[in-house]
Amino acid sequence: MSIGQKLKHQQLGLTDQQVIEMYTYMLKARMFDERCFLLQRSGKIAFHVSGIGQETAQVAAAYALKKGTDYFLPYYRDYGFVLTVGMTLRDLLLSVFLKAEDPNSGGRQLPGHFGSKKLNIVTGSSPVTTQVPHAVGFALSAKMKRKEFVSFVTFGDGSSNQGDFHEGCNFAGVHKLPVIFMCENNQYAISVPLHKQTAGSIAERALGYGFPGVKVDGRDVLEVYRVVKEARERALRGEGPTLIEAVMYRLSPHSTSDNDLLYRTKEEVETNRALDGIPRFRNYLIDCGIWSEEQEEELAAQIKKELIEATDYAEQAPHPAPEDTLLHVYGDRGGVQ
Repeated sequence: MSIGQKLKHQQLGLTDQQVIEMYTYMLKARMFDERCFLLQRSGKIAFHVSGIGQETAQVAAAYALKKGTDYFLPYYRDYGFVLTVGMTLRDLLLSVFLKAEDPNSGGRQLPGHFGSKKLNIVTGSSPVTTQVPHAVGFALSAKMKRKEFVSFVTFGDGSSNQGDFHEGCNFAGVHKLPVIFMCENNQYAISVPLHKQTAGSIAERALGYGFPGVKVDGRDVLEVYRVVKEARERALRGEGPTLIEAVMYRLSPHSTSDNDLLYRTKEEVETNRALDGIPRFRNYLIDCGIWSEEQEEELAAQIKKELIEATDYAEQAPHPAPEDTLLHVYGDRGGVQ
């Protein structure tokens, strides 16, 4: 590796500490995901949707945005993203155990339906792709109120074929809104491979709506960071949306209810596992001289300890009370002026 390649993160304005933090969040998301599979198989939680293989793009994108200012509309695999913008392992474990303290929905929705007013994470709903027009609405608000923020929304390649995606892109393009669309193209819409459900290039669809589309290797952390950062700067200059297609691969089954070997082979999965972005980024940090095997072991042990503590807390936390069923279902009529 050349000196220039070794220092790529510095050329992008990232410090050594920042890229180590990025790696920490990636590993934390991966270990959380793996823990959830074990919890489901042991009968302690009912269901889990996985994001293994997608963490690198999620964390990189989060670092390119501005926490506390921008608005985030993640989709149900974005554990790396929500951890990076401020959620904790305890928050996520409370969600998968469906407990009353779950900050997303008080244990009402399936895990992966993220929401936090404090962190500017806009509540997700179950129908896929509905977060896209919602993100466009937040961007319209930024433009109308002349606020300096962007909205950032993620979705899968299957969602790029839904009407909500096209309607959102068209409206954002017409009004040149400060929104960033990031498709996490993991090659599968549940069990349907990309070539059977998507015609042409996802990134190039942006041209039809009058704004740029960028295709990037989603397993290349620093390239995703660069592209999202440039899209944010462009949006704040009033130049409108950007569509980013981050190409990656979902290494795990779609969910704990899915047998992925019914529609793909072990060989295909293992070929893509060799391209996994997390060890690739770890090797980059080692080549830069800012990471070591000893630090890796310490970090893994630290995250494991956090996971055990968060799991124990969430498992023992109370479930929502039956009398709370109708809380937050109906609006407070007394508050209407």
